[in-house]
Amino acid sequence: MALFDSTSEQPSGSVSLVGAGPGDPELLTLKAYRRLQAADIVLYDRLVSQEVLDMIPEKTRRFYVGKARSRHSVPQHNINQALVDWAKVGNAVVRLKGGDPFIFGRGGEELEALAAEQIPVEVIPGITAASGCAAYAGIPLTHRDYAQSVSFVTGHLKSGRCELDWQSLARPGQTLVFYMSLGSLSEISQHLLAHGLPAHMPLALVSHGTTRSQRVDIGTLAALPERFIAGEIVSPALLIVGEVVALLGTLAWFDAPAGQASGFLSKRNPPLLQCVN
Repeated sequence: MALFDSTSEQPSGSVSLVGAGPGDPELLTLKAYRRLQAADIVLYDRLVSQEVLDMIPEKTRRFYVGKARSRHSVPQHNINQALVDWAKVGNAVVRLKGGDPFIFGRGGEELEALAAEQIPVEVIPGITAASGCAAYAGIPLTHRDYAQSVSFVTGHLKSGRCELDWQSLARPGQTLVFYMSLGSLSEISQHLLAHGLPAHMPLALVSHGTTRSQRVDIGTLAALPERFIAGEIVSPALLIVGEVVALLGTLAWFDAPAGQASGFLSKRNPPLLQCVN
């Protein structure tokens, strides 16, 4: 079926750019759920979980427009045009994205295209992968003792090269979260080491985060996770670098039977909270 169906005769439509969250369907916002129930058409990405897709009514037309590295099912400009065309003939269109539309989700590009055509549009934020995956792995992205800031970084630039401000990223006292980094993990590690981060700095690869298939593989900048070296980790996977990763050994709470944590674990044992009467 073509992306745009011109048979609709409705007078006016709209587009909702919706964040589906990192995988767990219960992390979907109420507003996002309501838009899915009312949608005429849903365009969804590769990282939207099947459980979220199952929430879409059977009558709703849905189209897969996902992207993997170097493999795009539909070019971005075609997606932009389809959103415009469908809305112009009166459809309630949902553009459903994994995580949050405005964090490495190309939501800004789509919003620009819709605004240029004066299409009624709204943005419904979602829980981004950094927040969701770190929380379910038991890794606090900030901590008063270890990380006073956090940076979200893409490991795959439009140019195809990993050209970043490594000097800033290698500053102490922060947590780094790399999206789309599985293919450039070795390069990221080498750059951070070359710019001053210690070899023992812990890192975590969280694959299929927040789902029952979640697995957390732990290593350091100098000793990458064994499953990564063996080529056994597949996308989606998120890279977290920083001292907070060492807290995983005591703060992990999510029971994912299909996954497990392996490798470097914290030897710190923080004191339990005490009740003061």
